[in-house]
Amino acid sequence: MFSLEKIQEQLRIFGFDAWLLFDFRCSNPLARRVLGIADDVFLSRRWFYMIPSHGKPVKICHKIEPGALNGLPGDIIIYLAWQELHEAIKKSLIGRKKLAMEYSPHNAIPYLSRVDAGTVELVRSFGVEVESSGDLVQVFESCLSPEQWQLHLKASQFTRSAYDVAFAAIASSVRGKKGIRESDVIKLIMSHFEKNGLYTDHPPICGVNEHSADPHYSTRPETDYQIREGDFVLIDLWAKMNVPQGIYSDLTRTGYVGNVVPAKYAKIFDIVAHARDAGIAKVRESFSAGKQLEGW
Repeated sequence: MFSLEKIQEQLRIFGFDAWLLFDFRCSNPLARRVLGIADDVFLSRRWFYMIPSHGKPVKICHKIEPGALNGLPGDIIIYLAWQELHEAIKKSLIGRKKLAMEYSPHNAIPYLSRVDAGTVELVRSFGVEVESSGDLVQVFESCLSPEQWQLHLKASQFTRSAYDVAFAAIASSVRGKKGIRESDVIKLIMSHFEKNGLYTDHPPICGVNEHSADPHYSTRPETDYQIREGDFVLIDLWAKMNVPQGIYSDLTRTGYVGNVVPAKYAKIFDIVAHARDAGIAKVRESFSAGKQLEGW
């Protein structure tokens, strides 16, 4: 939930004079979520919300949508013409030098880079320094509540058990020579999700042999492989509990249809495991030394 006091406290901790939140037609979901604007609220005009490190916030709203930021504290400036908008932004930034916005230098973090270059240029033209709001976003948008964490754990139980369902069906079908296709495995997993109250925005991936090398493979009638003994099978799935606060569990597993895993597959997994362990060690070493990893 939005808390002016907590945001202002973090602004002072990170050395910002203000956080300028901006959105145009849902272009900045981060700003909307920080302010508690529901996903189904559509606003057709640009709005700004300037939160200073001390004092009252300022709301800048279009004359057609003066109530766009109703419920949030602060003074309001209404604009109509673009010249009035520019003047309102300039006025709200008087006395501010270092500003946070959803901007990422060189677009290094595209998930964060939500404010267009033109708007950043406009704000900078008023003599302020625009820096990334990434640290603020991590505090107010990226932290899970205890409820969300528990929902994630609950979803992970069912995404994990989906593999038991899928691999058992593959084994049974291959042994009984009944025939099972990629699409059949997907249907089984979707049925498992529905039965256990999970939601997914897209069906899982079941890729056999060379299909497993395509990260976005989608089974079609003309490519729907039947799974046979000796095949390599990848299943990539994701789902969350079907409630608004649900958090996705996203898992990928692979399997070999046969009694003994071929040496080439075992070798690949040894290489991947080594790289994974080395990467984890690097992360731990960097954070224990107080360093920031390049590109983070």
